[in-house]
Amino acid sequence: MAGIGSDASDADCRPRPPISFELFPPRTDAAALALGRTIDRLAEADPAFISVTFGAGGSSRGRSLTVLRYMLENTDVEPMAHLTCVGSSHAEANRLVREFLDAGITSFLALRGDPPEGADPDAGIGDLGSAAELVQLIHRVQEEREPFAQEGVPGVPGASRIGERRRPERVAVAAFPTGHPRSLGLTQDIDALLAKEVAGANLAITQLFWHADDYLGFVERARAGGVTIPIVPGIMPVTTPARLARLTELTGVEPPADLAIDLEIEPDAESCAQLGIAYAARLAQQVLGGGAPGLHLYTFNRHDAVLDVLGRLDLHTTPQLVHERNTTPR
Repeated sequence: MAGIGSDASDADCRPRPPISFELFPPRTDAAALALGRTIDRLAEADPAFISVTFGAGGSSRGRSLTVLRYMLENTDVEPMAHLTCVGSSHAEANRLVREFLDAGITSFLALRGDPPEGADPDAGIGDLGSAAELVQLIHRVQEEREPFAQEGVPGVPGASRIGERRRPERVAVAAFPTGHPRSLGLTQDIDALLAKEVAGANLAITQLFWHADDYLGFVERARAGGVTIPIVPGIMPVTTPARLARLTELTGVEPPADLAIDLEIEPDAESCAQLGIAYAARLAQQVLGGGAPGLHLYTFNRHDAVLDVLGRLDLHTTPQLVHERNTTPR
């Protein structure tokens, strides 16, 4: 791709791969104001969608919905709601999916989720035991909201037939290139992803990984195992040693030693940021070159680093002026 070691004329002939971003709901009014501006800037990159995380047991339900509504009302971006199985009964999960659909949210990321910090990881997480069950529930709720309707038969006056029901725009699920922490092996990870597809998922987004071969090898094994849905790599530009350490703690995926060391020895914050952005851009270029169908960028609620990654890959769009808006997600 142009921008990092490829011919610009070749890149001009290729359509830009779909780009998407992930945000988490703000915790304060000041953070909400900053997030509104970040959403505006991310929207300028013309993403396929922006997903918004959802706390375990619905802990950030209201704030998540507010951010999603902000996108619906103030941008042309498709909002995607995260949903988790943790702490939800069938009735509660049904009610929550209906609430999102009623608000106009038609894309979801269905996750099994992890028990709250300090809880027994082997304890039950709720009525829904897997992301595949949550995917099925999302489709079932949509079908209940949109009963079958009669439609005319072209060329046959007076005849009618049962029309197709609308389905959610996207029902995405997680994939784990380096293995799920509770997985017994890579075969189980592939089987779990296939079960999600069979349940109705039409997109997979990977958790963080640090080497292109981790992603490319996982996709190859998934295809051999029967998975056909797009598997989009999830990448985060890590701009501080503290953030890298936190990600390692959360994901259990060990980062490359050279990246960790380089971040520690950089003399200032700007140098650290540029190092992390360059690493993410190289990783993105490698997976796109290997056939990745797009990029999902974890933003940490900041637009500057992820937009810099896109700029290095010549995947950004020409910035447009965005007027300040009175509505901010709170």
